[in-house]
Amino acid sequence: MSYRVPSFTLGVEEEYLLVDCESLDLAAASDALMTECAAELGDQVSPEFLQCQIEVGTGVCRTVSEAGADLARLRSVIASVAGKHCLAPLAVSCHPFADWHKQHFTDKPRYRELERDLGGVARRMLICGMHVHVGIDDDETRIDLMAQFPYFLPHLLALSTSSPYWKGDDTGLNAYRLTVFDNMPRTGLPPRFSSWSEYERSVQIIIDSGLIEDSTKIWWDLRPSGRFPTLESRICDVSPRLDDALAIVALTQSIMHMLWRLRTSNQRWRIYDRFLVGENRWRAQRYGVKNGMIDFARGEVVAFTELLEEIIDMVREDAEALGCWSEVQSTRSIIDRGTSADRQRSVHATAIAGGASTKEAQKEVVRSLIGEFTEGLEKHRNSGAVIGQPA
Repeated sequence: MSYRVPSFTLGVEEEYLLVDCESLDLAAASDALMTECAAELGDQVSPEFLQCQIEVGTGVCRTVSEAGADLARLRSVIASVAGKHCLAPLAVSCHPFADWHKQHFTDKPRYRELERDLGGVARRMLICGMHVHVGIDDDETRIDLMAQFPYFLPHLLALSTSSPYWKGDDTGLNAYRLTVFDNMPRTGLPPRFSSWSEYERSVQIIIDSGLIEDSTKIWWDLRPSGRFPTLESRICDVSPRLDDALAIVALTQSIMHMLWRLRTSNQRWRIYDRFLVGENRWRAQRYGVKNGMIDFARGEVVAFTELLEEIIDMVREDAEALGCWSEVQSTRSIIDRGTSADRQRSVHATAIAGGASTKEAQKEVVRSLIGEFTEGLEKHRNSGAVIGQPA
């Protein structure tokens, strides 16, 4: 049997928070700021659910390098324009000390509908994420890979964790964002569908019932995009450092390619029950890259470093074919220096040890996040060019 090669193109969406440069608390994106951003970035930038949020999306990219170039440009423009308004962007999933009660909704019909439909659940959505689209053109291939890929979602989440704090408290979790997001309907690990038609029938029942207008209001950790022929991973926290984001993007793309490669040899990844994958998802949410995850074949908890090395080795052929082997290998650096959640706690502890108050230590965390937002952008800006419309 011959298989059509998917495009494996990439589109990356990142959501940012805006903070006042003096108080370091959240601040609303003014109409003037959004107008200036749109003048430079067009429809690659948009407001988000809350006024303190802003979203960007790359164009359709052939390689991780191209995605990096586009994200570097997007981040640079957002940081520059925000700076003119005495604001700074953060690529982090939860602000260290902001209170969601004090935030205001963006006045758009879609967001007003969400507030009406979801009530208090929507009002707590002071969270940001990173979404990675991978071009899988054939419907049946896309739904088949969607059934196999969830095994790897906890590993990607662990590498991305950037939300240890909520309303000034250390939650003890590395990805508190999911605790908030999982209160929404149609979230979490995706169900398993045997065919594309079964998926479409199931979604259409919800649409025909008048509960949602389209599949964009399905927010699983992994979903077929409602707008593009892509499989979209949505589980990750947003990464303050662009290099870390691109490492995770590369690993996502390479795993998809590996699963497709197995399919062409009439093989497939073993599909584990959502109960088991959900346990690893919780471990990633709680501990990040520390304390390990369950190796289902061995029936024991294994150090995350060992599990990551196995995945890196498994996808080497695919990463080399996609031109992102260097980025995949750099996932090791995330473990070496700690995830964002680890670094935030380290900054906080150092400040406290130096005599800072709790509030000042929290502000030091925000200052560190501001610095990481633009770290390393210049080396990526000229590394590629996008080939299509925003993802």
